[in-house]
Amino acid sequence: MRRLLAAGMTIALLAIGAAATEAQADPGRHKAGNPEIKWGPCTDPSLAARKAECGFLTVPIDYQNPGGPTLDLAVSRIEHTVPDAKYQGVMLVNPGGPGAKGQTLAVIGSLVPKGAGDAYDWIGFDPRGVGASKPSLSCDSDYTGYRRPPYVPSTTAIETAWLTRAEKYAKDCAKAGGPLLAHLKTQDTVRDMESIRLALGATQISFYGFSYGTYLGQVYATRYPSRVRRMVLDGNVNPARVWYDSNLDQDIAFDRNIKIYFAWLAKYDRIYHLGRSERAVERLYYAQRAKLDKAPAGGVLGSSEFTDVFLQAGYYVFGWEEIAQAFSAWVRKHDPEPLKKLYDRNNPQTPGADNGYAMYLAVQCTDAPWPTSWTKWLADNWEVHRRAPFETWANAWYNAPCRTWPAAPGIPVSVSGETVPPILLISETLDAATPFTGSLEVRKRFPRSALIEGVDGTTHAGSLFGDDCVDNAIASFLATGVLPKRLRGDRSDKKCPPIPQPNPANGAATAKRANSLQTRLELQRELIGR
Repeated sequence: MRRLLAAGMTIALLAIGAAATEAQADPGRHKAGNPEIKWGPCTDPSLAARKAECGFLTVPIDYQNPGGPTLDLAVSRIEHTVPDAKYQGVMLVNPGGPGAKGQTLAVIGSLVPKGAGDAYDWIGFDPRGVGASKPSLSCDSDYTGYRRPPYVPSTTAIETAWLTRAEKYAKDCAKAGGPLLAHLKTQDTVRDMESIRLALGATQISFYGFSYGTYLGQVYATRYPSRVRRMVLDGNVNPARVWYDSNLDQDIAFDRNIKIYFAWLAKYDRIYHLGRSERAVERLYYAQRAKLDKAPAGGVLGSSEFTDVFLQAGYYVFGWEEIAQAFSAWVRKHDPEPLKKLYDRNNPQTPGADNGYAMYLAVQCTDAPWPTSWTKWLADNWEVHRRAPFETWANAWYNAPCRTWPAAPGIPVSVSGETVPPILLISETLDAATPFTGSLEVRKRFPRSALIEGVDGTTHAGSLFGDDCVDNAIASFLATGVLPKRLRGDRSDKKCPPIPQPNPANGAATAKRANSLQTRLELQRELIGR
């Protein structure tokens, strides 16, 4: 942060030089006495194509019992390609969720502009219980299948059906997870990150986290401030609202964003023929949802699956056109297949596909206490539903297993960054999954941070998507450690254009942009999480 130009620049250059020297002295190799990762070839095509190494790191299930049972973390590494004199150290990455696989995310270093990612060793890992890490948790692969009850509990029968389902899922996870369930908190994964640092022989680590990954970064920085070199946190979790309250915040934000999407559909009514105003499209959406309550499309796709398809439009502008085409095909031709295809993509019914959802709950249900009184859940969610009917009850049932989760909750870490080096925060103004207020709260708690705002954008955790204003600032920070100048007040420090809404009237430009972002979009599917 440059308060006085000459003196501030000198201090910044000295700090950068010291950090670079430290990074060069730690080439990311194992040191005697530390845990070790046995590296070998990767089987994932995206990692293999980039000559990544993969391996496993054995860590205690319970760090309070280091001699007890262990688990194996799946880890990947894409090494720096610059001369060692320009080496910047190791960069751990996490895609969010919680419950998202992160081993393949090591490839994002190649997406940083100006080659700024080439100076780092990019370290991906599947968090404990996730993906290729052993053991991984899966409770019921049929839980998110078809023929589910409507989300809105308009009758006692619907409410009872969902309560029964949620309680059974929690019991299934108790059988599947056993003792592991007590050790899947954010704090456990943060200890795993520290174990990875030790295994790599690094004095410090850098970290790039998306969505829930920002909370991992916050907690790691709180617990190990001297081990932090640089951090980029995109789509920031509000550390004051984990996790029951943050889900209620999401409900209101997603309702706002779906109306923005409906307005976009109305703007292109000549293409999709779904209504000429936001209100007209909204009425059509809820009318179709009510019909699917009574008669699921194709006998399987009901109002719950319909809601889940549209939820993705609240997360990202990417995919808006495909959802619009599927909606139009259903309304105009009564063809449910495009909708079903979208639902299947995000909810595959294959062995192990339940892992992400199971781990989402395993973390959030135990990070902090949840209300055990169903009366409170009813009161809170009906109150929010009256203002925000799009997603409130869908989100409530998604989290309902936490009410009877078979592992005791912990106490959240009091996040504080008073002594943490400068970190870069990123958020779009209308991010629904991690509302902008969360980034402002993190900025307040990390007084040496700077926040970049994608003004009026609705995309969640969208850095490295091709927005030059945001991505070049990331490249500059990773190359030099210099942040945008921090401004006074409770506000962002740098304003950028948001990820733009698609223009289906310009097919050539849309296709060109889609092709340029194909790799990032494939990775982005790993970031989707409530």
